Amino acid sequence: MAPRVLISDALSPAAVQIFKDRGIEVDFQPNLGKDKDKLAEIIGDYDGLAIRSATKVTPKILEKAARLKVVGRAGIGVDNVDIPAATARGVIVMNTPFGNSITTAEHAIAMMFALAREIPAADASTQAGKWEKNRFMGVELTAKTLGVIGCGNIGSIVADRALGLKMKVVAFDPFLSPERALDIGVEKVELDELLARADVITLHTPLTEKTRNVLSAEAIAKAKKGVRIVNCARGGLVDEAALAEALKSGHVAGAAFDVFVTEPATENPLFGLPNVICTPHLGASTTEAQENVALQVAEQMSDYLLRGAISNAVNFPSITAEEAPKLKPFIELAEKLGSFAGQLTDTDIKTVRLTYEGAVAELKIKALTSSAVAGLLRPALADVNVVSAPSVAKERGIVVEEVTREVAGDFESLITLTVVTDKMERSLSGTVFADGRPRIVDIKGIKVDAEFAPSMIYVTNEDKPGFVGKFASLLGEAGVNIATFALGRDHQGGDAIALVEIDGRAPAEVLAKVQALPQVKQVKPLAF
Repeated sequence: MAPRVLISDALSPAAVQIFKDRGIEVDFQPNLGKDKDKLAEIIGDYDGLAIRSATKVTPKILEKAARLKVVGRAGIGVDNVDIPAATARGVIVMNTPFGNSITTAEHAIAMMFALAREIPAADASTQAGKWEKNRFMGVELTAKTLGVIGCGNIGSIVADRALGLKMKVVAFDPFLSPERALDIGVEKVELDELLARADVITLHTPLTEKTRNVLSAEAIAKAKKGVRIVNCARGGLVDEAALAEALKSGHVAGAAFDVFVTEPATENPLFGLPNVICTPHLGASTTEAQENVALQVAEQMSDYLLRGAISNAVNFPSITAEEAPKLKPFIELAEKLGSFAGQLTDTDIKTVRLTYEGAVAELKIKALTSSAVAGLLRPALADVNVVSAPSVAKERGIVVEEVTREVAGDFESLITLTVVTDKMERSLSGTVFADGRPRIVDIKGIKVDAEFAPSMIYVTNEDKPGFVGKFASLLGEAGVNIATFALGRDHQGGDAIALVEIDGRAPAEVLAKVQALPQVKQVKPLAF
């Protein structure tokens, strides 16, 4: 059955056509996002949801979205999607961080020019029949210092344009490396230095708990007298009330805002001040940007639904279309190794270590680790999934480690999962052969060779004559058919393992009889 996608906000018709061309059923209802009850009523029929800013993807919506695999946001901001709730339900959340970057950067530059030359007020005055040439005395931008808060994709474009205007650019961004700063021609500084030096400040950072009110009353007070502030990023980065007071006092010469704490902004402390320019969140509003983000989100969602490729996900590692088919069998292997260990582990897990050896070490191991942790936790936490597993493990204080090695010994690729608890440390290893089917090849240092099957019995025992016959007889007497039988031991007369694939499930009383055999240490039924 072809995947179904719902578009609940206004998106370019070209995006609708991309879904259709890729063989995906698409339901285009551009006004549905405003009706949350109707959206909740029908969302259960769709595999994908494409949105802009009007649709709010809440926990209530997600609870109804039984089939939903992916939410695609045409644009950079995902404030309208409950990321933790989507993650908990295994829903990939994608955005399009680059589709409107140039448009947003250009808007910030335009706002800076408009602010420097008081263009909106001069236009209104002139069209009112006044000729107030001496009233609108602006400032040049050439040779002024621009302070960029957040020098990522959009911030670096703004910096590039500003350098072209012969401005000096200083940037505050904890994630900006000195090498990158040198490459893009900016001087990396701390926030206090930026405040002290900048003639114009422009913000280009997401809204997080760390960036909320990054320009607080205290920060604004530290800014250079006569500074101009531009915000085309996110409402909430600037304390609007404190900025209004600084504008009234003359400490801040002007402000140009495209975004506000509350949107739609019908009232705001900045409104009505003579040295303020406001626009209604137009940063991404150009024909080119709207087309770009719509096309990008349609391509990304199609690639995921049809091929398993993940691009620009905010809650899962990216996987290219080329990587997806290579990763698929190893994702299955990692999940099954995790499931095997999870079904054997009864005590609290302290550490999970994934060791990747050989060719698999060159793949996107983050996706494999997520799969392994999901398999490990699922026996105890039924609702955990490959998307939510890392955050669930973190919440429970489980340390997840990854190790990569170039050589895999006897195998082209080998994944080893090690679980550490207060009482023990257990390792399992598996590989994928040419047939693409995952196999387990080592349990606790004992070599075995077995495929994962829907129903299996795992036995650890002393390596003594007669055990295998007694074990098989007990199953046969109970009418349990053995499909495959894998054996391994560390040395003659030492510890041994039996991994048996059976048809159906083994009755509890049969397992109890096996456990009662004198050579047996542990018996566990397994399901994959």
